[in-house]
Amino acid sequence: MVAISAVRSHNATLKSVLPNPVAIFVGGTSGIGLFTARELVRHTVSPTVYLIGRNATEASKIVDELREINSASKVSFIQKDISLLKNVDEACNEIKSKEKHVNILFMTCGYLSVKGRDETAEGLDRKFSLHYYARMRFIQQLTPLMDAAAASNELSRVVAVLDPQAGLRLKGVNFADLSLKNTFSLKNVLVHASAMLSLSVAHLAKQHPKTTYIHAYPSGVQTGVTRQLFGPVNGAVKFALSAFGRLMFVPQEESGERHLFAATSPIYAPRVAAETTSMVGSDGVVGSGSYLLNWNGEILTDTNNARKLRDEGGVDKVWKHAEEVMKSIEERGSYSP
Repeated sequence: MVAISAVRSHNATLKSVLPNPVAIFVGGTSGIGLFTARELVRHTVSPTVYLIGRNATEASKIVDELREINSASKVSFIQKDISLLKNVDEACNEIKSKEKHVNILFMTCGYLSVKGRDETAEGLDRKFSLHYYARMRFIQQLTPLMDAAAASNELSRVVAVLDPQAGLRLKGVNFADLSLKNTFSLKNVLVHASAMLSLSVAHLAKQHPKTTYIHAYPSGVQTGVTRQLFGPVNGAVKFALSAFGRLMFVPQEESGERHLFAATSPIYAPRVAAETTSMVGSDGVVGSGSYLLNWNGEILTDTNNARKLRDEGGVDKVWKHAEEVMKSIEERGSYSP
């Protein structure tokens, strides 16, 4: 476990080592994205922050709050439903028109749901799109700006918050139906999104060795993620959960501090600086540039299940599939396996 004192000591150095970061928070108007954005604004001198989400009313309050924390911060909100990849492209194009580099891409988009497959106009399940495909499209579109940061020896880091533990421990990845068009279930979405995200960051770290890629497990944190899970009774459920939350949840401020640490600490070194770290990457290799983190900053232990997926060529198979989906939607407006 990375002690919270070590987290806070590191974060306190950011005003000198990362004074003017450009950071993109996908899903940054609530939950862990918001908590982390607060800490970034608090601990840096003149950050440029983009929040991407759907709720413009809530975002307006958050933009004001972040500017109040740090009057030198530049905070913008981009309103998009990013379950559609065409909207991801529009958001990225807006960023690319304004910025020459990006230091941090921090993604928490998604929701809990007990609904069945909810297919978008692009042929993907909405939840699966948010948990995996939209994130890959953000990475693909913003990689040139992240490479530009790395080329200037600045921080270049992608953090995707989901649940690497499911992919490590649960079997069931179906390489013949990666998009789950024919074998959809809530369990399969959980396993596929988790495993595919972990396999993808391993691929990306090899292709872009100056950028660090992290798939992080958040633990229990009080967020707005249950809104679509419980619908009209969500308020009552949240009240009931809050009684347990004080005992079992990571406090919001600590969650933000720890995720800022994950997004900036040199201990999670990019592949090109492997000799500077003892951290084991998602492929089982020290310093490989892609890391699976527990909520407390520790590396999640590799498993036989994860090794089997890699041995079966999972890294290449999953990324080839992701590219096919993104290309199909870009060229034809939808994907059909």
